[in-house]
Amino acid sequence: MKVILAEKPSVAREIASVLGIQNKSNGYFENQCFTVTWAFGHLVQLCGPEAYGYKSWAKENLPILPIQFKLQPKQTKSEKGYIDDPGVLSQLNIIRGLFERSEGIIVATDAGREGELIFRLIYAFLDCTKPFQRLWISSLTEKAISEGLKSLKRGEEFDSLFQSAKCRAESDWLVGINATQALTLSAGNKSLISLGRVQTPTLALICQRYLENTSFKSTTYFLVRLLLTKNDQSFYALAIKDNKPHHFATSEEAEKIVRQVANQIAVVEDIQEETIKEPSPLLYDLSTLQQDANKRFGLSADQTLSTAQDLYERKLITYPRTGSRYIGDDVFESIPALIESVRLFPPFAKQAGALIGKPLSTRSVNAEKVTDHHALIPTENKAGELSGHHKIVYTLIVGRMLEAFSDYCSKLVTNAFFKVEGCNYQFATKGVLITQEGWRSVLNIQEDDKEQQLPSLEALETLPIQKAEPVCQKTKPKPLYTEGTLLKAMETCGREIEDDQIRAAMKDCGLGTPATRAATIETLFSRLYIERQKKSLIPTAKGLAVYELVKDQKISQPLLTGEWEQKLEEIRSGESTVSDFKKSISLYTEELTHDLLGTNNGSNTSFTNGATLFVCPKCKRGNIVIRDKAAGCSEYKSGCDFTIWRTLAGKKLSEANITQLLEKGKTAIIKGFEKKSGGTFDAGIMIDENLKTAFFFKR
Repeated sequence: MKVILAEKPSVAREIASVLGIQNKSNGYFENQCFTVTWAFGHLVQLCGPEAYGYKSWAKENLPILPIQFKLQPKQTKSEKGYIDDPGVLSQLNIIRGLFERSEGIIVATDAGREGELIFRLIYAFLDCTKPFQRLWISSLTEKAISEGLKSLKRGEEFDSLFQSAKCRAESDWLVGINATQALTLSAGNKSLISLGRVQTPTLALICQRYLENTSFKSTTYFLVRLLLTKNDQSFYALAIKDNKPHHFATSEEAEKIVRQVANQIAVVEDIQEETIKEPSPLLYDLSTLQQDANKRFGLSADQTLSTAQDLYERKLITYPRTGSRYIGDDVFESIPALIESVRLFPPFAKQAGALIGKPLSTRSVNAEKVTDHHALIPTENKAGELSGHHKIVYTLIVGRMLEAFSDYCSKLVTNAFFKVEGCNYQFATKGVLITQEGWRSVLNIQEDDKEQQLPSLEALETLPIQKAEPVCQKTKPKPLYTEGTLLKAMETCGREIEDDQIRAAMKDCGLGTPATRAATIETLFSRLYIERQKKSLIPTAKGLAVYELVKDQKISQPLLTGEWEQKLEEIRSGESTVSDFKKSISLYTEELTHDLLGTNNGSNTSFTNGATLFVCPKCKRGNIVIRDKAAGCSEYKSGCDFTIWRTLAGKKLSEANITQLLEKGKTAIIKGFEKKSGGTFDAGIMIDENLKTAFFFKR
């Protein structure tokens, strides 16, 4: 008998159903040939520092560098601290018993890095030595499961994948544990200052962009615009210099040009036409799906991932945690049938029908660029009625498949140049005419909606200037990150690269992986380091304070972390060794710990009792220091007078009250303020628009 270990109960049920197993026991399904059991995601984790004898936090203990990492069952929080999760212990005991009485194991955890790690940690923790094979599939359809069970892979084929996952987990432990303890101890802080290998450079990206944006000083400039008309079709032309719109520094300069050309004739000097074939977009990987879902529908990265995972478990899409945007020739053979099945999905019945029997684009077909899993595509199963996030995500995936295999979009781009007598500036305009919609007809999204269409123009013809005017413009800062643009920045370590293929080539040296980036962003939210402002991500005062502490340290450098991700990918592909990576991460941890332990040396800022977790909301330079009578800005000698008095209406605010006030801008309702006339009242404290404290009352 063989035991099949799935990652979740729902997947175990699907496998049992395909095998015709109906007999269910406590924690597994069983027949004469197979037992099918499951984990609940990670059942086993790396032990904490306590397991190595470090019961308390102390500078002399750092860095903590275990020679061999120990394993323990997943922990849960209780009144007495963290204990082994009872449900986890129960399932581990069931798995142990099944392993012991089996002749071999079939690994059916998710076919990816984390899925491999989940199984291998269980296998190691239970001291199991039974042989195992790997079920490696990209969807949970009956066909995929059946074919996968007939072509099981040798377990050792995935040793390098496991080593990559193990190195990632251990490096996250080393950096996270040591950096967090070092900075918290250095700050003399009773409040936890959490740092992480991917978390901290991601926070740095958000903080840097926020500070650039808020400190940006906009400057005014002017354009000169002509309104021209031919055959009742109007269009605009701008004054140019060096082949780009000229920015006039003052309105007077622009007005001078306006006076020169007003009521004159514009002569067509030159016309340049070019036909551009815009290729169809590549299929989705997880990251680009998350970016589009956020940009178009406001879904968070985590919402998109969890929805896609659910669609996968419903057998409607292929494995979502993929970093590839390509499929192989074998999958391409199934695409015509998939397109035919999509005709039953109402939003795309017409678009799918238009592709039937036509040659399909092969831009997304390249077996050499398929990694662990091919790009995201729907399965042959009928979706039925979907709603909410499920409908959004499924519609995006189906729509992208139809776009990817559609023909190119053809555009006629016309650049026309004009001269006006008596004016030293040339004027130019650009027109775009789509001559073949191609892939753009699927979703009917016109990226060039700001570009105008031009009438037919000929060289040397003259057009009357209907209107000449100055147009006031202001320089703009780089926009704040949204989750979508942050995911793109994480792919390229903050470097702004728009080209899909270049970004794809860099995907192995970004911050985190497509499967882990959503969790990193959610961690920043849970730590109260960032918050949403409509679609934008902004750092909290706490997040800015942490960034200020580590901005000059290696842990905040996205490119360095990206290099580690590249090394981890090289371990997966067999191009790099585990020992070399472990040596480099241990050396880095030692240097980082030393640097962070000295973070506050020589500083004029007091870190007592967590005071420096918050940047001053007034001057944005100093930190808030909590003292006995008041909390105030560390830059008071430079003129910042921001102050929160600790005693208000006879009631002394606790440090927790001050922390909540600085984090959220207001406290919860506090009981026991004293009235001047006698008696007490309950109220909350808020920071008002003048950056002063004020009472508010429960409605």
